[in-house]
Amino acid sequence: MAKPQRENGYTGVANEIMQQIAKTNLNGTQFRLLIVIWRYTYGFQRKMYPMSINFFVENTEAGRTQVRRELDVLIARKIVAVGETSVRGTRNIGFNKDYTTWLEKEPSKGEIKLAPKKEKTAADKEQPAKKQKYTEDNQYYKMAVYFFKRVEKVAEEAGIAHLLRKSNMQTWADDMRKLVEISGVDKRKAREVMDWVTTDSFWRTNILSAKKLRDKFPELAIKMKAEQSKSQPAARKPDPRDPEIALQKWINEGNDPNDFKWN
Repeated sequence: MAKPQRENGYTGVANEIMQQIAKTNLNGTQFRLLIVIWRYTYGFQRKMYPMSINFFVENTEAGRTQVRRELDVLIARKIVAVGETSVRGTRNIGFNKDYTTWLEKEPSKGEIKLAPKKEKTAADKEQPAKKQKYTEDNQYYKMAVYFFKRVEKVAEEAGIAHLLRKSNMQTWADDMRKLVEISGVDKRKAREVMDWVTTDSFWRTNILSAKKLRDKFPELAIKMKAEQSKSQPAARKPDPRDPEIALQKWINEGNDPNDFKWN
């Protein structure tokens, strides 16, 4: 059973915006896109964030054509703002909180400026899309290697090292990137969960890949926090007899009772 907690992160959206969105005519996909935009802007206290069509597809599980079309409509209606293109060539997307500038009705097709589609050349059609290459000094590659070494030790102790023979550090690094950039997990929190999951009696032999770590991360983070809470001693409640006990100790040490400070 899922048990989301504010301590694991939350998105602060002004009540005024929520009220205005409730009055705005949006279809389901458009609303889902806004949720993603809020999640990765307001959720990280920033105005804009590089978000590609693929990024929205992965976070909404909607069709690519559908996402492109509805995002273009939101931009045309001035509900979504577009900033400068990032270094990676992805548009910076943000939410336009000035709802007085929003267009009430969906513009006609001729008024919508569609995101430019890159035309494929003959060479592009013949060759499959290249996957991102992670170098050894890349932060996500380093995260992958760190987790792999911990998992490898667990696998060797459990006699299941053969399950890691086909491990690909490029794939592991890409899962680490998705964990941070798409799932929005802080790198320090990711490492904390990596350390915990490879020592927990149950999860240590069940999480043997970066992909499994990413898929189960919310559940793992919650379980880890629950275990940590159990191990912390409960705070001692003040005893009303404490002043009298302290006075008796003061006297036993040979001090004058009249000099005892009750505060």
